[in-house]
Amino acid sequence: MGETPGSLARAHSGLSDVIYEVATSDAHAHVFSVLEGEGWERRTAGEFATEVTALAKGLVAAGVAEGDRVLLVAGSHHDWVRVAYAVWSVRAVLVPLPAVASAERVAHVVRQTRPAAAVVEGERQYRTAVGLQRELPDLGRVWRLEEGLPELVSLGTYMDASAVRFRRDEVVSEDAAVVLYPMSTVSRQTRGVVLSHGALLVAAADLVDRMWPRLSELPSGRASAVLDLPLSELPGLASLVACVVGRVRVGLVAPGRLRSELTRFKPTVLVCQPSLFERVHGAERESAHSTDWDSVGTFNAAMDAAVQFDQSPKKGAWQRLSRSMYDWSFSKIRDLLGGRVHLAVCWGGGLSERLDSYFSGVGVPVMQVFGLPETAGVFAANAPGDRVPGTVGQAMPGREVWVSREGELYVRGGAVFLGYWADGEGSRAAFREGWLATGVSAETDDEGFVRVRGRLRPQASMAEVPGRFVPRGAAPAVEAVPVVMAEPVVRPEPRAGAAGALPAVEATRELEVAPVAEPVERSRAGTGEFAAVAGGERLDDAEVVAGFEARLRAHPLISQVLVIVEGRPFASALVTLVRDQLEYWRLVNGRPLSMAPEEIAGDRDLLREVQGLVYEANRSVPRHLAVRSFHVLAEEFTVQSGLVHPTGELRREAVLRAFSEEIDGLYRVRRD
Repeated sequence: MGETPGSLARAHSGLSDVIYEVATSDAHAHVFSVLEGEGWERRTAGEFATEVTALAKGLVAAGVAEGDRVLLVAGSHHDWVRVAYAVWSVRAVLVPLPAVASAERVAHVVRQTRPAAAVVEGERQYRTAVGLQRELPDLGRVWRLEEGLPELVSLGTYMDASAVRFRRDEVVSEDAAVVLYPMSTVSRQTRGVVLSHGALLVAAADLVDRMWPRLSELPSGRASAVLDLPLSELPGLASLVACVVGRVRVGLVAPGRLRSELTRFKPTVLVCQPSLFERVHGAERESAHSTDWDSVGTFNAAMDAAVQFDQSPKKGAWQRLSRSMYDWSFSKIRDLLGGRVHLAVCWGGGLSERLDSYFSGVGVPVMQVFGLPETAGVFAANAPGDRVPGTVGQAMPGREVWVSREGELYVRGGAVFLGYWADGEGSRAAFREGWLATGVSAETDDEGFVRVRGRLRPQASMAEVPGRFVPRGAAPAVEAVPVVMAEPVVRPEPRAGAAGALPAVEATRELEVAPVAEPVERSRAGTGEFAAVAGGERLDDAEVVAGFEARLRAHPLISQVLVIVEGRPFASALVTLVRDQLEYWRLVNGRPLSMAPEEIAGDRDLLREVQGLVYEANRSVPRHLAVRSFHVLAEEFTVQSGLVHPTGELRREAVLRAFSEEIDGLYRVRRD
């Protein structure tokens, strides 16, 4: 293969070395594109290195020492990249969180990592970080991203750039570069995955080398990619590092904006998740269906021709002729993706075999790849000329994969994480005799191609100790209670209510309630009292309802719960969801980035998950208090809306008045 950008990157110790090396060898090379107003403006390697050095000098002047953590709470844009490379340049450790992270999550991460400084985006996040300064004296400086970067630069104005150079020269590949806190629906307080400079560089270099047969066909300076993957999550971070290593010019857009920016940016390298291909294909299919039956037939025939062309081992004259008959149709698909895509790298392994072959047959070669935070990037990937549609390819060089009898995928070798932050026991438990337990359900064929089937648990960073198995979507163990599931009935025509409310999972008849784990007896008819399970202590209905609500709130997806009993034929509930956990649920369940929170809250799979939590909680209450219907809200009740006391307690009467129509709907008998 000769010398490639990947092989050059392996010679470096630190992530920022790649940027400075390009700035030295070709200062005018375009390495980034920044969205300014209505267009994209390019940034050269020399300009970017100068910006990074200015921020890095400010960090040194502010007292950020080698090994100190720097918290970055921000969206995915060019300023994020500038701050990240500045942190790495001074041998500090980046702790990134998304701009939508809750105050609770920010506080948890700050208390765990005890950063020396923080850069945060948004007034709410800024107030949260400043408030933590009083509790944690280690948090010396907090800058608001929108206004604080010039101030940070000014701190190091008169400092010589050699101070940064000396720090960079001290970086070794084993140094921690990032503490990544993956979002999870298993726990709001996930463990921090510690990734080294070397692991991130090696994983990126391996991916670039695997794609190099296709990348090398592009003229110098023509490789470009636009990303909408969150940089605070592994796919976004690993993609950014790989693009920098592979000399691929990068543009960043907000989540959900990728498809709208493709025609303006016109990337030659498409980095995305399966949902993008699904949306593009779905839009074209719907367009055909809305025209006439001839259009539907033509669309289906064109798809069959593309799939057959891709899957034919030899592209003979007949296959080429069949494909050329529909090239007018295929050109529309290519234009929707920008018109210049030479290579598509698809994260996650969720693209079906047929769609994989369809887009490759259209002329957009798709390489599905897969990785985890604990592997610092991709550990399995298809390669140009050596791919199997519907799979995530073979293991990277130096890595091995193995599937247990239970169907769990294990990985060994290559670039892996340094461990979980301040959790030695958890770090050891992530491995089984030297193999990393991924928590992913998968299959491998005789040639080693991996086909990802789903997740046995939401992420490897939530791996349990050996011998325990956590099924997908399970709630944290508040107490050992069997789960009784029932298939929910969802209203097909949702009506949006106040605060973005969406309809709940409702029953056309009274839902069966699981029997209580221990006998429970009503002591006096109409008094609302009954004997508690433990100790014979008597609790009234209000206390039991409060316990039910607390049990549901223990799940990371659930923010607030209000159970309605008084004056109603049966108990019902209003449920609100945690915003950043809602976003993560969308991510791990492969929903489109453009999906609004209200749409996510009405998703059948999410409602089914909440339904299971309700059924489980019903086992701890008497039948007359068991919740038989509920309504999910995407937005949380707030003090500003007048629905929450300053103490955090719900204003029950105010909530009942505000959502009276939604509550009445829970008791309305449906007639078909």
